[in-house]
Amino acid sequence: MKLTLHRANTRGHAHHGWLNSHHTFSFANYHNPDRMHFGVLRVLNDDIVAGGMGFNTHPHENMEIVSIPLEGDLQHKDSMGNTTVIRQGDIQVMSAGTGVQHSEYNKNADQEVKFLQIWMFPNKMDVTPRYDQMTLNSVDSRNTLQQILSPDPDDEGVWVHQNAWFHLGNFDTGYEVTYHVKSPQNGIYAFVIEGSFEIASQTLTKRDGLGLQETDSFTIKTIENGTILLMDIPMIP
Repeated sequence: MKLTLHRANTRGHAHHGWLNSHHTFSFANYHNPDRMHFGVLRVLNDDIVAGGMGFNTHPHENMEIVSIPLEGDLQHKDSMGNTTVIRQGDIQVMSAGTGVQHSEYNKNADQEVKFLQIWMFPNKMDVTPRYDQMTLNSVDSRNTLQQILSPDPDDEGVWVHQNAWFHLGNFDTGYEVTYHVKSPQNGIYAFVIEGSFEIASQTLTKRDGLGLQETDSFTIKTIENGTILLMDIPMIP
């Protein structure tokens, strides 16, 4: 098994007043040649947006963009005509394809919004842009791994143009679960949202990330009540 460990305090950091963002991989003014991507996983940003503030309209193309809100209300508007709000317990996906413009704002003036912004390289270029979001059933992630994203529109969760599966788990102390990698070409990037876990003899705490390659399964042990996100992704962009 090959491991890539990214401690929370080694991430890139940008504070723009209205935006406080930590970057697991190179992004904007943070450039680290050793952290360009993990397989098809290109961006993993941990964003906090001040009340009433946000990202003005900007373009994307040929990227699968996933947003997972952790706190507050994030308002989305795009050139496809979508105007929506996502909250904790939701997941949002946008296939930028041939090109799309969108904005994201904190809907509330009196509280922060916190969310994970995740980009993946697609396996199909220049697709028709698309948008989707759904509300997850939190019961389905209690002491188990809930599938929240896949390559199949008919499967559980939202879908993307990539051979990728995301799972989210909310675990009590002492719980163990074994995860089986979906494809021999895939690796796993595990990201701890809250709490503490042990994977492959590595202790991971809040906002630590661990990449795993060259394995078909591994066990997750919960050290302290917490939430973990697993991204099962191709290792060749």
